[in-house]
Amino acid sequence: MTNEKSLLAAARRGDERAIRKLIDSYSPRLYNVALRILRNSQDAEDALQETFITALNKLDQFDGRSAFLTWIYRIAINASLMALRKRRSRSKREESIEVPEFEEIQSRQLIDWNADPSRRVMTNEMRELMDKAIDRLPSNYRTVFVLRDLEELSTDEAAKILGISVANVKVRLMRARLFLREALDAYFHESKEAEGRS
Repeated sequence: MTNEKSLLAAARRGDERAIRKLIDSYSPRLYNVALRILRNSQDAEDALQETFITALNKLDQFDGRSAFLTWIYRIAINASLMALRKRRSRSKREESIEVPEFEEIQSRQLIDWNADPSRRVMTNEMRELMDKAIDRLPSNYRTVFVLRDLEELSTDEAAKILGISVANVKVRLMRARLFLREALDAYFHESKEAEGRS
């Protein structure tokens, strides 16, 4: 995109308006991905700030071989994952909700969620359960899940942003979805049983 190229060239020269335009253009998407990884607005704002500090300091290193969005997404994800690691090392808090550990995923019979149209709309309780389950995903699986299923990027785009193979993205996404499906399966079992009693 020629407009983006001229904007980047101006930002490299230190043009304040070009820098502001870059920040304004990319902030919403980068904040959104940081928030989905970190699940905390203050941490997401800090990661966004760190993203732009890093990107502006390294703007001369952007060579244009990939799209600028891919390059800055990678910086945002790295900043988010760094913040996540710092937060986890600061406090090892225990979740009170019954969600299986990631390593405990087993192949078992799961309810077909699509078979019950009334379940398509998430309740607050289910949304809270989903958030807690996403929080328990290891960061490499959570990041792939966020990029593919929440940000709705293609497998190729996610692979480029993360610097991994398409096959690796597919494997991580499958494992993340299996974990989340099993974590939420108990919710659907309880809901079906409650409906049967009423």
